[in-house]
Amino acid sequence: MIAPILSIALLAAPAQGEVMEWTAQGVSSPMFESHAAFDPRGGDLYFVRSDTNFRGWRILVSRCGADGWSAPVDAPFAGDGVEADPFFTADGASLYFISTRTTDGVRRGDLDIWRVDRDASGRWGTPVRVPEPVNSPAAEWFPRPGRDGWLYFGSARPGGLGKTDIWRARETGGSWRVENLGPAINTAGDEYEPLPSPDGRRMVLMADGALYESRAAGGGWAPRVKLGPEVNANGSEIGALFSPSGKSMLFARDLGPGRSGEFLVLRSTPEDWPAPCASPAGGR
Repeated sequence: MIAPILSIALLAAPAQGEVMEWTAQGVSSPMFESHAAFDPRGGDLYFVRSDTNFRGWRILVSRCGADGWSAPVDAPFAGDGVEADPFFTADGASLYFISTRTTDGVRRGDLDIWRVDRDASGRWGTPVRVPEPVNSPAAEWFPRPGRDGWLYFGSARPGGLGKTDIWRARETGGSWRVENLGPAINTAGDEYEPLPSPDGRRMVLMADGALYESRAAGGGWAPRVKLGPEVNANGSEIGALFSPSGKSMLFARDLGPGRSGEFLVLRSTPEDWPAPCASPAGGR
């Protein structure tokens, strides 16, 4: 069931729409659901479930079938650490995520960026840790490839402008170049979750308890603008995901006792996204 909550006009975005609850039966639970990612090849829903205090992250997957969303299970590539922030490449051939899983026999104490690929039959391979200097001894967050060829992510590594900053990395000839996005995006505080739009013209980011937006400008990014109070209702908004058109955005918000993390969608009329999953109760 989807229930309208608020009318909205994004301060820095061209589209208008409504923020609505997105309650996927069989997926929503008393736990904290967030960080959704839809498989471009089959529509499966990958997402993060944690406890009501947003701890113990695990990546789960649910499939849309004749009876609606299936009971979520661990992702096929699940490891032994906490894992979060799944994101598919546009062709569905690869998925990025973060993990503290064991590497070379050592359980890692910090979150690193990983990538897992699958073959033509759809079978997932063995996840590969993205090398230094993309990963560092500090925590990395929310890896998101952009249309411009850069991999955007958050990191608490030294050399930034504050606590956790937004960085980007590009591989050329087998080596990686990493750079900080600079003062238009980063501050002395925390910036965690960069999400470039599908067309590459804008980016939404989570920073110090609010969602912001920036526009692409001259190979870089213009100063960020905080999205309106309809989106930033209580400072718990996380895990943004654009629709393939870039006109709608799914995110999670803590709705309080008994609800914990729930999915909300900023939908641009008449875009019907996420697409309905057929079920006796109406699906998505």
